[in-house]
Amino acid sequence: MGRALFRIILIILLGMTFYTIFQFSSENSEQSSARSGTVLRKIINIFPYTKNLSAQTKEKLVKRAQPIIRKAAHFSIYAVVGVLIMSFVSTYKLLLWKKFFISICVGLFYAISDEYHQSFVPGRSAELRDVLIDTTGVIVGILIVLMIISVYKALGEKYKTMRSVEN
Repeated sequence: MGRALFRIILIILLGMTFYTIFQFSSENSEQSSARSGTVLRKIINIFPYTKNLSAQTKEKLVKRAQPIIRKAAHFSIYAVVGVLIMSFVSTYKLLLWKKFFISICVGLFYAISDEYHQSFVPGRSAELRDVLIDTTGVIVGILIVLMIISVYKALGEKYKTMRSVEN
């Protein structure tokens, strides 16, 4: 796959991810709570330790776990953002610190703009804590890409060494 095509695919995926985040942030507090509650109920009904609990106990679990699930969703979708941005930036010949800096800045900027957007949605608010969680997700996504690149390079070097020994 050509570098230009790979960049286009990454930009499309990043745009789709940003759109998904925007859609989630556009939900009012009741819609957002209903969505996370639905996800939690499905999880609770899958696990052997929780699926046979009483309905009342399951609802208590949902209420207690909802904030955790919501923050985990923030973290994980922004980790995807970090992976996509760092993958895109890594297709350019830049120093590593510049790639890292650009990726963090783009992720941080989107996290701030997302929280600002939420401040206009009924029942929602802008939270610095969410920006920090989102940015941490971006950093983890960046680190995942860096690990994959380093493993890829190490395997490439090992392959080159093996080829030169054979010849």
